[in-house]
Amino acid sequence: MTDIAVIDYGMGNLRSVAKAIEHVAPHLVVVVTSDPEVVDGAARVVFPGQGAMPDCMREMDARGLRAAVIEAARARPFLGICIGLQMLFESSEEGGIAGLALLPGKVRRFPAAAMIDAHGEKLKVPHMGWNEVHQSSAHPLWEGIPQASRFYFVHSYYVEAGDRGIVAGTSRYPFPFACAVAARNIFAVQFHPEKSHSAGLRLLANFLAWQPAHAARAAGAAIAESGER
Repeated sequence: MTDIAVIDYGMGNLRSVAKAIEHVAPHLVVVVTSDPEVVDGAARVVFPGQGAMPDCMREMDARGLRAAVIEAARARPFLGICIGLQMLFESSEEGGIAGLALLPGKVRRFPAAAMIDAHGEKLKVPHMGWNEVHQSSAHPLWEGIPQASRFYFVHSYYVEAGDRGIVAGTSRYPFPFACAVAARNIFAVQFHPEKSHSAGLRLLANFLAWQPAHAARAAGAAIAESGER
C-alpha cells in the first residue's frame, strides 16, 4: 500500500508538495499520481492544486478521479491545499461552477469594493504573500504551531463556509476569511504549507501523524453521497 498519494490532475507544482512531505517523513512512500486505483490504495491522501477552479474540476473529471477523491474524503486522512480546499465546497463564483459538495459553503471572489487596508490603500487581488493564521479551534494539525504563525498564500477566491463549526483557522485580507477547515478526517487549507517554511512543514508532519476517529467513514457517508449526485 502507498503511504501517501498526492493527487495529480495536471494543475499546480505537485512535486514541491511531495518533496516537502518526503522531507518530514523520509521513511514513507509518497507517490504523485493521477491513477484512481493508486489513490484508492493509499493510506493518506493529499489533494493540492493551483489555477482556475473550473479548469481543476474539468481536469480532475477527465482523469476519472472524482470517485477516488470522494471516497478518500470519506474514509482516510485527507489534506486539501489551495484549490484542493475550494473544490470540496458546493460551488464557486469562479465560472459559476459546482464543486464536490463534500462540505457546506461557497467560494467567493475577494470583492473589489472591500479591498482597502486600514490606511485607506487599495489591496491587490490575488492575495499573495505571507499572512498570519489565527487558529479558530484546537486540532491535531495545529500541534506545535504557535498562534498567529505566518503561512504563504496565493489566491483570488476564498471560502465562505456554510457551517462555522468547520472553520479551523482564519486570516485577514482585509476582512477575516476562513483559511483552514476541519471535518471528521478532512483538513484543508487555503495557504501552501509546502511553501511556508517551518510552520508549513510542521503542519505536514502533523498530518502524517494524525489518526482521525474510526467513525469518520460512517460520519462522512452522507456528505459523500451528496458529492456523487
